Amino acid sequence: MKLMQRGFMSQEWQKYFVSNSFRQMSRSRKRFLSLLFAIAFATTLVVHNLLPDVLPDVMPTFWGNDQAIAKPAAKPIPKNNQQKQLNLPTPQPIAPSPPPVVIPRQEIRGVWLTSNDFTMFSDRTQLGKALQQLKQLNFNTIYPVVWNSGYVMYPSAVAQNAGIQPFVYRGNEGQDLVADMIAQAHQHNLLVMPWFEFGFMAPPTSELATTHPDWLTQERDGDNTSVTAAGEVAWLNPFHPEVQKFLTELVLEAVSNYDLDGIQFDDHTSLPKTFGYDRYTLNLYRQETKQNAPADPNDPDWVRWRANKISAFMGRLNKAVKQRKPNLIFSVSPNYYEFAYKQQLQDWLGWVRQGIVDELIVQVYRSELDDFRAQISRPEIAEVQNKISTGIAILSGLRNSNVPMSRIYSQAIATQERGLGISFFYYKSLWGYGPESVSDRQKDFQYLFRSPSPRFVARNQ
Repeated sequence: MKLMQRGFMSQEWQKYFVSNSFRQMSRSRKRFLSLLFAIAFATTLVVHNLLPDVLPDVMPTFWGNDQAIAKPAAKPIPKNNQQKQLNLPTPQPIAPSPPPVVIPRQEIRGVWLTSNDFTMFSDRTQLGKALQQLKQLNFNTIYPVVWNSGYVMYPSAVAQNAGIQPFVYRGNEGQDLVADMIAQAHQHNLLVMPWFEFGFMAPPTSELATTHPDWLTQERDGDNTSVTAAGEVAWLNPFHPEVQKFLTELVLEAVSNYDLDGIQFDDHTSLPKTFGYDRYTLNLYRQETKQNAPADPNDPDWVRWRANKISAFMGRLNKAVKQRKPNLIFSVSPNYYEFAYKQQLQDWLGWVRQGIVDELIVQVYRSELDDFRAQISRPEIAEVQNKISTGIAILSGLRNSNVPMSRIYSQAIATQERGLGISFFYYKSLWGYGPESVSDRQKDFQYLFRSPSPRFVARNQ
């Protein structure tokens, strides 16, 4: 443009120059491509004839979709050894595994429905009113108990085949409790995640413990029970294949038979550190490590070996569940990490890092606010919070110990300030046991969850 403005090149001469240059470049390019093709063709012929002699022992083969591996070529077999040649099948490409379904992070506003709430959820009318109230208060998730005291809350062929359940829980109208709860909760846009509360725990007098004594583990002195908040309990051996099979089938039965949104396991899907001294586990440890199990239950290697076994089981359980329903939320509600790992062999942080857990709710039942804040500010909670839906379990009261709303509210606010979700333990204590009136407590919950935060929409995505 500048040359034309200065008069160094007329418009007609410019057109001629450009046209002539283009024709010359086109002829040169054609000659160059013809020469290049001739060279490439000749090179191909030479390489084709020489390659078997130059590279007699290497040939490419492809395994999978995107990985090439050098594989030794088969050498000629002498005639006198031809009868020894093996007729091996041709390796087939390995189909890639489908990518795991990523469960989006969402705010948890949940509450557990325990066996103490049985009167409410066994009555369809009471249940409907309760769920409607939770919706109006902008809750979005319920965790109803389905595995407690060695019994399931729904008709179970697995439990009957194991000879552990001579009865079936039913509602007042003969309804399936779990099916009715899911149907009514979905009408109110509430997610339903059945809660396998007892995990590997069972009362020593239950049919489960008495029918399958070989499924139980024990302490070093031979004692096979411990005292917990649920009373005296025995512990199923989480390392025993029959125990693992039983619990897996029980979970898969619920997953297959109900339109649930997730499943949850708590701090009882674990084992107290003093257990694991049964014959089966001791033999397994000796077989794998060539050593006897340490007498000290706190021995780091002994703790790690048992924790790893539980982690491996949880990984297989998660895989089995996801094969049935890939979108199902795999939820865990343990104690804080140091206690969970050292005292209960429950490496939930490892589970999250391995992609086993979709939702985590850490139980932080504290009376002092400073202690509560310290627990919910731990680095492992911050780490998990960046990966999956994460919440804090807050105690809203017990039958013999009510919790004032001021404490509940202050803990909930501290939790929300850190961007964490909340689940309350448990439904009846939300406004049934407190020193305040029902209406006053409900007003505080309404203010706590001032606007809706639904999760129901995500279950169909």
